[in-house]
Amino acid sequence: MNQSPSIFGGACIVAGVCVGAGILALPSAGAGAWTFWSILVIVLTMVVMTASGWMLLETFKHFSNIRASFHTVTNELLGPAVGVINNLAVYFVGAILLYAYTTTAGAILQGMLGLDSKLAAILYVVVFGAFVWWSTRLVDRISTLLIILMVGTFGFSVYGLVANIDLALLFDQGESEAAYAKYALVLVPVAVTSFGYHHSVASMRIYYRDERRAGWAILGGTGIAVVFYVVWLLGVFGNVPRPGFGPVMAAGGDVDTLLAAIGGAVSSKYVDTVLTAFSMAAILSSFIGVGLGLFDYMADLMGIDDSRLGRFKTSLVTFVPPLLGSLLVPFGFVVAISYAGAVATIWTCIIPGLLVLKSRRLHPTRAPGGFQCPGGNALAWGVIIFGCLAAVFHLLNMADLLPVYML
Repeated sequence: MNQSPSIFGGACIVAGVCVGAGILALPSAGAGAWTFWSILVIVLTMVVMTASGWMLLETFKHFSNIRASFHTVTNELLGPAVGVINNLAVYFVGAILLYAYTTTAGAILQGMLGLDSKLAAILYVVVFGAFVWWSTRLVDRISTLLIILMVGTFGFSVYGLVANIDLALLFDQGESEAAYAKYALVLVPVAVTSFGYHHSVASMRIYYRDERRAGWAILGGTGIAVVFYVVWLLGVFGNVPRPGFGPVMAAGGDVDTLLAAIGGAVSSKYVDTVLTAFSMAAILSSFIGVGLGLFDYMADLMGIDDSRLGRFKTSLVTFVPPLLGSLLVPFGFVVAISYAGAVATIWTCIIPGLLVLKSRRLHPTRAPGGFQCPGGNALAWGVIIFGCLAAVFHLLNMADLLPVYML
């Protein structure tokens, strides 16, 4: 008799997908908005993104094929034209996240092991991509271990940061709160990516074969992520002065520069070492979580079977293009995450809202005991509008029409 997967294991997969992107990108992206506005944006985004994931689950419940993916559901309900847009958006975001994680992991491993960064990136993808190739259950086990490692290293490093918090830095009043608010708009696309687990929603449904259990796993995962983010930002902003983010932002938000800034603010080699371990655990957990979601999506999209050979083919499609991009054209971590955030709004907010609205029109009577996202159609429209605004903010930022904190 097979043991039912635990809610905690699924929550760890979701949290792992989120935390790697957010924990390393949010301090740099939020340096302008600083403490209050950054936390406000993050909490609001967590609520919206949890709701949009639940909207996908509500839509999926009407499909008897348990392996139906985002691709299948979007094509059937919204048509092939929207399906093509969604497919391109999902693959772009998944691939660019894998690309960012691979590049960053290669740079960190180069410093830790003395390997060439490109060789380190290749080894990283081969070894940890094999976890995804093997099974979702293995990803569950590895994600749980990584979350435990992250909690341990996070607790140690944050203790070192929290113990040295300077309230004058944390609640920096160099400008008025209203002046800080204008920088919050730039943070929104990065915050969206920091909760961009939606390509894993179908994987959660396949894993649990029960939308309600998958829904609890999603809430648990986004809840874990938001706690990590808030505590982390309090620790970082309470130790690194706002002007100290100048070199980090000039370097495109690269993780090694961020860690150097934090390490320079806390005079402890142990905290510096643990921060590096925490960063690697965060990147790895997101890598295998994002890889799993993109893997299942591409298998459904391309009609590849679930045999070992089929899974190998899907692995090539999933991991090789981001690896090649990492080897040929590496660039700033936060830059990659912000582009991912702009495109991610399509399939994390806009498409889920449209899907659930269409699904409710087709199935106006709620099935007894069936999963349903609360909030009615008003929440669905709210999620769609939030996604559109996030995309607009990124486009305005690209056109240099939004205020950006630079030194």
